[in-house]
Amino acid sequence: MSLPVHLSVNEDELLMFSKNSVASDAEIDATHLNAISKCLVGARLDARPLNGFPGELPDSLDNAYSIQSLSIRAWPDEISGWKVGGVPQDFQEKFDAKHLSGPIFRAATQSVGKDETISMPVFRGGFAAIEAEFIAQFATNVGPGEIDQSAVSLLDIVSTVYIGAETAGSPMADINRLGPVAIISDFGNNAGLVIGPEVKGWRDRLAQKITVEVDVDGERVGTVAVAMKDGVLAAVRFLIELCTARGIYIPAGTLVSCGALSGIHDVKVGSESWVHFEGLGSFGVQFTERQPVV
Repeated sequence: MSLPVHLSVNEDELLMFSKNSVASDAEIDATHLNAISKCLVGARLDARPLNGFPGELPDSLDNAYSIQSLSIRAWPDEISGWKVGGVPQDFQEKFDAKHLSGPIFRAATQSVGKDETISMPVFRGGFAAIEAEFIAQFATNVGPGEIDQSAVSLLDIVSTVYIGAETAGSPMADINRLGPVAIISDFGNNAGLVIGPEVKGWRDRLAQKITVEVDVDGERVGTVAVAMKDGVLAAVRFLIELCTARGIYIPAGTLVSCGALSGIHDVKVGSESWVHFEGLGSFGVQFTERQPVV
């Protein structure tokens, strides 16, 4: 029995997929991972919600990243950066991991000026959230095995730090409940990146506590005082290690969204958010309905 792997494959077809086949386990596993990728990519291209994860959840982070790699190759855009997020506490022991990553694509990367507002699309019927984050930019190319982190300072790898926000999003409304394998499989639960003003003299401010506030629809939903040193360099280090292991080349100029600061704040189509970094700037985000990619 073989499973169709064209973009129109749906979750019902995947749920019917069985390992009762004369093919080898490796062939079946590869076919199944490819079919999951096709379904996730198809739902994103169509801006169509999914009732749940399409098929059986991957049994390892490696298989989840394999699905992600298949989806990256199928996506009609180039990568502008990577999001680094945390593995939910309940899953850290099971998967022996504290961080995860997913791609951010060029068309979903937008810049906003100080005190300006930008529109960002989210899935209707899926998952949607905003996360205030610091964003680092690579100063140099980093290829697998090219950087000895014991000899090169991470400070030299980062050229610029910005304030900003990740717009998290997925066709699956329950993606976070499903855990890191679902999140990794679906582009790290990323829907876009908002790049705010540059943090001038960021190296001298690494240890400075900065209050970050997030409002959604006029209500304060997140407040935290954080230092850049607590997340920015750790996110860059993790991304280099992960990309090295996956054989992924990181070109100069690549952006890194360095993890939610005040939490993951749910939004919906029509929501308005305001993000404020004390002493560094503020910006607004209006959420519109995501449209199919044509």
